[in-house]
Amino acid sequence: MKVIDFKDAKCRHCYKCVRHCAVKAISVINEQARIMVDHCINCGRCMEVCPQNAKTFSSDLERVKGYLRQGCRTIISIAPSYAGVLEFDWPGQVVDALQKLGFYEVRETAEGASLVTNEYKKLIREGRMSNIITTCCPSVNDLIEKYYPDCAGFMAPVVSPMIAHGRYIRKLYGPDVKVVFLGPCIAKKQEAVGDERVRGAIDAILTFEELAVWLKESGIDLRACQDRPMGNPDPQINRLYPVSGGVIQSVITGEEADSYHKVFVDGLENCMEMLECLQKGELDHCFIEANVCEGGCARGPASAHWNTSYVKTKVKIENGVSYKAARDLPVMAGAEMRKKFGDRGISDPMPSEEQIRGILRSTGKYSPADELNCGACGYSTCREKAIAVFRGKAELSMCMPYALTQAESMSNVVMDVTPNMVFVIGNDMKILDCNRKGEELLGVGRKEAVSRYIFEFIETEDIENALLTREPVLHKKVRLDRGRIIAEETIVYIENLDAVLVTFEDVTRDEKIKEQRYNLKMETVEMAQKVIEKQMMVAQEIAGLLGETTAETKVTLTKLRDSILNEEEQS
Repeated sequence: MKVIDFKDAKCRHCYKCVRHCAVKAISVINEQARIMVDHCINCGRCMEVCPQNAKTFSSDLERVKGYLRQGCRTIISIAPSYAGVLEFDWPGQVVDALQKLGFYEVRETAEGASLVTNEYKKLIREGRMSNIITTCCPSVNDLIEKYYPDCAGFMAPVVSPMIAHGRYIRKLYGPDVKVVFLGPCIAKKQEAVGDERVRGAIDAILTFEELAVWLKESGIDLRACQDRPMGNPDPQINRLYPVSGGVIQSVITGEEADSYHKVFVDGLENCMEMLECLQKGELDHCFIEANVCEGGCARGPASAHWNTSYVKTKVKIENGVSYKAARDLPVMAGAEMRKKFGDRGISDPMPSEEQIRGILRSTGKYSPADELNCGACGYSTCREKAIAVFRGKAELSMCMPYALTQAESMSNVVMDVTPNMVFVIGNDMKILDCNRKGEELLGVGRKEAVSRYIFEFIETEDIENALLTREPVLHKKVRLDRGRIIAEETIVYIENLDAVLVTFEDVTRDEKIKEQRYNLKMETVEMAQKVIEKQMMVAQEIAGLLGETTAETKVTLTKLRDSILNEEEQS
């Protein structure tokens, strides 16, 4: 099952989780990080280091609330690290707060730890194991079974305190009871639900972070609660389990003191180093308390929100412990306390040397000298990154130096192929950079240009004003190269360089076309004017002719009329 995952919207181009994941259980696909469930040991390191809070945790909070709403008898098993994590005046106030939330009974997981302590003591007295590794930490258990399976024979065949306590609670209250574990560990979720060997002991997991949210929503203040007793007898020294060395102090007492050499190891890298020593046969007859979290369970990933000081947490826990062995332990059958561990090794394909070299070449690494091993991608060496690419866990684009080189190369290409003349001019008027078209305008190469001043080549009034006022000049027409080039000038101030970016867009051809069009228009207008004037002259001439003809016709017709009239009168 997937306990941790990532939010797509927030997780991009960071790789911090990959850098901090010691077992490299995170793949990057399409620039998004993904948890590889079969590789993950649920240590929670990625959740702690993520700067974008892009990790999500599979929460059981609503399930637990559902149990209480339905009226189920729900017993909570609270990890002993609560004593250093939660803020209260008396431990019993935590009991009262949990009962106000609706829990039927509150019992300490340290009660289950006392049962585990008894099993460890039996193993030590038997003396059959050459080395004994405690199996309280589910992340350590996954680390060994998945990545150091040849060390699985050193694992104590004993369930964790949480599982022991869950089974005991069911034995005490009946099989229909709901059992919820409350603690600082997210790996417990995988152990309780995802491990078939112990499934059924615990119904749900709550973290201290989730409890804090729940109490706030419910308006419950721990310090305002009453001091109520736990539902279990005092587990005595077994309350030390969550601090470094706490298991050893609980187990190695009396006759067991000299049987095995006592070793406690916390922190993932330290655990891995210890397991490598076991692989080499460098350790013998050691009782090894191993915990993935530095400082023990008290520094679990779901408790660090409150604790800035491990020392403070450790002191609070130790001050509340009675350094006596637990008495009158409940009777549990041997099978109820046993767990068989074995080889669950991860089998990833291994590329050939030629395949590795091919992947390296695809990111510009043609020789060992090109392999910077910067670690920005999350892998300590370029070869490890290449192997991860082959396995589908990483992408070529994760190589920061290669991506930067590509970006710079692309910017240079853009600068060189643009038809515009581009210059970067410093506040002293010195040429800081120019592109190929700029070189053509200046008539010198870039190497020489960057050692000279821009005023040696062109008029610089606009550049000087832009440097002085920091105001841009946009799309201003200017003439360059003794007037042979008409350009559109744009000047933008670059604050972090105290310089200006000057761009000249050659618009000579456009301007000539405009001029030609203008001249053509003017010629057309002139021709039209001449036609109009000629037409007016013709019209006037026609009008004149028409006027004369009309007058002559009038005279002739008048004479004809008068003649006809005179003839009528005479007759």
